[in-house]
Amino acid sequence: MYEYVNAKYSEDLARECLEWICIITGDSLNTAGDMDNFYEALKDGTLLCKLVNCIQPGIVKKVNSSTMAFKCMENINAFLEAAKQLGVPPQETFQTVDLWERQNLNSVVICLQSLGRKAGNYGKPSIGPKEAEKNERAFSEEKLKAGQTIIGLQMGSNKGANQSGINFGNTRHM
Repeated sequence: MYEYVNAKYSEDLARECLEWICIITGDSLNTAGDMDNFYEALKDGTLLCKLVNCIQPGIVKKVNSSTMAFKCMENINAFLEAAKQLGVPPQETFQTVDLWERQNLNSVVICLQSLGRKAGNYGKPSIGPKEAEKNERAFSEEKLKAGQTIIGLQMGSNKGANQSGINFGNTRHM
């Protein structure tokens, strides 16, 4: 299963994420996009916590420097909670084990890309495509009623045919 999940992993997007993290945090790290480097840079969660604290200072109160498994997983979880507070939709986040156990690094890339789009809202450099802006429209009651009388093209057309002459239930007599 992991081969399929890892097949979606994009080294280019991972490299873009690592370069963006360097810009935001001011750290210098190896920005190669291969899975090994990406995992090694982020696995303990300290860099992720530093990242969200650079976007919004103090959003993660305590960053564990210990390399013990549960402390690292606490860091990753703290990052995920902060990412949600910064506006990353829950469907674009990842499970702690996706990073810690290296199960799905593609979902980590997706989360960082999403966070990168939200960073622009906090005056920080952003990555990825620009978010769409809301485009609400207000229609008058008259316009809404006029729209109810129109048969949409997806309904198809019967070109004036009807069902007269079709005798359902009338069987053929022998």
